Order: sequence, then C-alpha cells, then structure tokens
Amino acid sequence: MPADYRKYLDPEIVSHLKGMEMRARMVVEGFIAGLHKSPYHGFSVEFAEHRQYMPGDNIRDIDWKVYAKSDRFYIKQYEEETNLKGYLLLDCSASMAYHSGDRISKLDYAGMLSGALSFMMLRQRDAVGLVTFDQEIRRYIPPRSKSGHLHVLLSEIASQEPSETTDIASTLHEMADRIKRRGLVIIMSDLLDETELIISGLKHFRYNKHEVIVFHILDPRERDFAFDREAIFKDMETGEELTTFTLSDKTGLC
Repeated sequence: MPADYRKYLDPEIVSHLKGMEMRARMVVEGFIAGLHKSPYHGFSVEFAEHRQYMPGDNIRDIDWKVYAKSDRFYIKQYEEETNLKGYLLLDCSASMAYHSGDRISKLDYAGMLSGALSFMMLRQRDAVGLVTFDQEIRRYIPPRSKSGHLHVLLSEIASQEPSETTDIASTLHEMADRIKRRGLVIIMSDLLDETELIISGLKHFRYNKHEVIVFHILDPRERDFAFDREAIFKDMETGEELTTFTLSDKTGLC
C-alpha cells in the first residue's frame, strides 16, 4: 500500500465532510436502507399511495380510515429508501499531469476529490467503485459499501501515474454497457477529447437511466491562458508543438 495514499483524504477535508450528504436525484435500485428513493415499494416512514386490496395482501397494511369513509379496502404503500451504487471514473491520461507554478496537478486534484466523495458515500452506507482510464480502462474496482473499502480505493488512486493518450468516449460506452443497475456515475477529467464523442458517451449513461455528474478538472492557466510572452506549447499526449505569440508581442507593446 503506497505510503502517501492518505494525502488523498486530508483530515481537515474530512472534518468539513462529516455534516454533508450525497443524495441521488433519480430513482435508484438497492438493498440497504439508506438515503435514496427506491423503485420498489416496502415498509418505510414515507407514504407513497393507496391501491385496492387484493387477496393475499397483508391485512395490517389496510388503511382503516379510508375503509370507514368508502366502505372499501385499500392498501397503504410506502416508498422505501435504499442505498446507491456510485462509480468514480478517474481520467489518468498524460494531460492530467499538467500543473502551473507550484499548484498540484490535475490528477492529484481529481484524486483528492475522488477520496472525499468515496468517504462521503461509504459513510452513508452507499457502495462506491473506481474506474481509472486513459485510452482504455486501466482498472475497475467494483462498488462496495464496507468501510474498509475506502483504503482499497485510496491505494489505487495513489498508485496512478498519468500516461498515454485520452479516449474518454470508449471508456464511457464500455462502462455504460457494464453497469446494469441504475446508479450514480461521477466523471473526473479535463475532457480534452472530441466533444461530440464525449457527449455521445454521456448520453449512453443517461439512456440507461443513470445519474451522471461531470467534474471538469482544469488548471487555472488552462482557463485564463494568462501567458504574457512568446511560448512553445507541447501536447503532453501527442508531443505536437505549437508556437504562439501574445497580442502585445505582435504589436510591439512589450
């Protein structure tokens, strides 16, 4: 187990997470009583609807108040709450190694975010798994809800080294085919790939009725492009180089 795996879940971060919860907005399927709406009816504190009594139904579920008003037997149905299966998809391609100045790399940032989300979901008894990928899936750790699973996830995150080119779309399509039960898919990537192909992969998840969250991980310099001099930019994945000039370089103002 890597010695530095705990850096992905700093105690100060944990202290801020203890009062937070993650709730699925969509209906999920699960087996453990938890925070999320289940598509299956069971006994719970939240009333769902009435339906007409049928032979074989438990008479304890009859709503006697409705019977007193209508002289008909109706069954009270409840929505049970259930656990969620979450899948963290972590982009480990070469471009995720980028960082400007003394900032942490995009991969380390995404790793810390993955650790925090894993902690939150496991703490509320949800199952969470991890998928690391670049141009293909590197490792797939199926979702588990045991507390000891956190160490497995953090160790895997800490062992990642960014390399290879990006093929986000193929990973999204492959995982959409693998995941059979509705759940929560969380993608952490710089999304430096063909936009239309990425959207196609995301739609595949939505077609299968998964809830999808995308964290677009970018370094501040990639957002504001605050470079004030002539520079040669090199693609970290393909090695392609591009020489650029700022506006002030062209006008002779600097």
